[in-house]
Amino acid sequence: MSNINRRNLVTGSLALMAGAAFSRAAFADADPILLGVSGPLTGPNAQYGTQWKQGFDLALDEIMAAGGINGRKLAYQFEDSQSDPRQSVAIAQKFVSNPAIVLELGDFSSPASMAASPIYQRGGLVQFGFTNSHPDFTKGGDFMWSTSVSQADEQPLLAAYAVKRLGLKKLAVLHLNTDWGRTSRDYFTNAAKEYGAEIVVTEGYIAEERDFRSTLVRVRDANPDGLILISYYSDGALIARQARQVGLKQVMCAASSVYSPKFIELGGEAVEDVHVGTRYFPEDTRPEVQKFIAGFKKKYNGQEPDAFNAYAYDAMNMAAAVVKIGGSDRKAIREAFTKVKDVPSVIFGAATFDVATRRVKGAMNAELVVRKGQFALWDGKPT
Repeated sequence: MSNINRRNLVTGSLALMAGAAFSRAAFADADPILLGVSGPLTGPNAQYGTQWKQGFDLALDEIMAAGGINGRKLAYQFEDSQSDPRQSVAIAQKFVSNPAIVLELGDFSSPASMAASPIYQRGGLVQFGFTNSHPDFTKGGDFMWSTSVSQADEQPLLAAYAVKRLGLKKLAVLHLNTDWGRTSRDYFTNAAKEYGAEIVVTEGYIAEERDFRSTLVRVRDANPDGLILISYYSDGALIARQARQVGLKQVMCAASSVYSPKFIELGGEAVEDVHVGTRYFPEDTRPEVQKFIAGFKKKYNGQEPDAFNAYAYDAMNMAAAVVKIGGSDRKAIREAFTKVKDVPSVIFGAATFDVATRRVKGAMNAELVVRKGQFALWDGKPT
């Protein structure tokens, strides 16, 4: 593997617990099975790439301790796309042309992934978009698979939380002005209207935007009783801070994409009482969740994991399960996605794909609220 730039070849720690059946020497004689990762390591979404690596590496520690992939090491090559479609396309061309790469993971955003999908489809390399919630992502071809809940399923859950559970009737929707953000907005607003709410204003914004005050004045003038944020954690936290500064005290609900300790860290008191629906919550007592949390804290000096750490951890474990079936043949790996069943996961419990949609069935859903600077299960009490 000498032709691979070592800066981009990231492998999990091979330090094994005492009593493990395999040692470093057990994997020394064969080249690793190599996965390609396209995602952000720099730019506005760089934190997500860092979180991915943490989740990947924890899973790899456990995979290696259990004997690897049929006795071979599993590794990944992470290329920085900045979650930019132009970069993700170039990375896709690089991965497809490298026969050592048997499966691709990423990109972070659906637009970046979908721009590259035709290249992966033509090249016969599975694009495993584990954070790609755009409903059209898996429609790009039979080499597109995802463990992300589609926005067609997720946004109606958020609408039900806001309208049916919290009783909000006049909503202002602020959304990232990307394909993902607009699609999420449409699914949310359609569901909210079906539940009896009125959408009094919608406002889109670009990812690089930092001053939302003029937008928020228009929102204030529309006199909503609830603000809906279809955002990532950094822009969502900034909107919340500026909303409070212009006197907006309405109930806020946010998409699961804000669910991260960083949202609270960046938003401070402004995100207190913000309601969030999420696929992952650390108070879940399932063994898969508690094993993940304990392992993460041990590896990362007590740091609390968040949903994106969990998505990446699950994705690496799913990749390992698929490669164990399909080996290093790209077409066989695609077929393996139709065969894996009940893979233990944090987000889905026992994870199995719906072959028709090429998405995992049965995601968990938790209704949370920020209380006293922490995410907590909503107790049904008004904010």
